[in-house]
This record gives sequence, C-alpha cells and structure tokens, in this order.
Amino acid sequence: MSENNFTALGKPMNQPNKALDTFPAPPHVTQVRFTTDELTSYCPVTEQPDFNTLEILYTPDKVCVESKSLKLYLWTFRDERIFGEGLASQIAQDLFDALRPHSCKVVLTQNIRGGIQMVATAVLEREADA
Repeated sequence: MSENNFTALGKPMNQPNKALDTFPAPPHVTQVRFTTDELTSYCPVTEQPDFNTLEILYTPDKVCVESKSLKLYLWTFRDERIFGEGLASQIAQDLFDALRPHSCKVVLTQNIRGGIQMVATAVLEREADA
C-alpha cells in the first residue's frame, strides 16, 4: 500500500478493518514498537471476554505499518473466539505478511483470570537472502 492510498488515515472510520496500511520506512529506523492495553477477544470455549495487553516489535525493511490501520485491525479481534496463544500468532503472521520485516515479535499478556496470567510470544524472522 503506497502512502497515497491509505484506507484509514485521514478518513472517518468507525468500524474494524483488517487492512494494514504501510508507508516507506524512514532511513535509520531499526525498530518500531507499539503497545496497547485495549486488545480484547473471547475464549473459544467459555465465550468469556479476554482482556489483553499487546506489545509489537518489528525491524522494518522497506515499509512500516500505519498506526491508525493497526488500531482498526486490532479492533477486528473484539468479537473473535480465539485462545490468546493463537491471537499472538495470528497478529505476528498478519504483520509479517503485510510488512515483510526483518523480524517481528508479538507479546500478548492476558489479564489475570483465576489467579493465572498467560503470556504468549510469537516471533517470525525472515531468512537471510541466499
């Protein structure tokens, strides 16, 4: 997605959207980090809501993700029934597919439930060009 074709930025958006907009990575940016404590989903078994904190770290290559589109993308999980581990994996894979970064790490921390806190980490790295 070129910087002139944003699906969300500069437009009124009031609904979730799976599109991840990108823009050219600035020179000398070696890591990008996003955090949020507003990621929600549902347990696929109990259908109880899960409240999560999320950290995304990636090493860009050619593009970076635009933050408004990322927010709308994360919003799409609000009604999904998915285990936290699967959610961390899905987010990491979607970002990796959209950005083709050198590396992408997603750390999902689920709020304590029943006295137990779950933290899932998903890491994807691009293989070195042969």
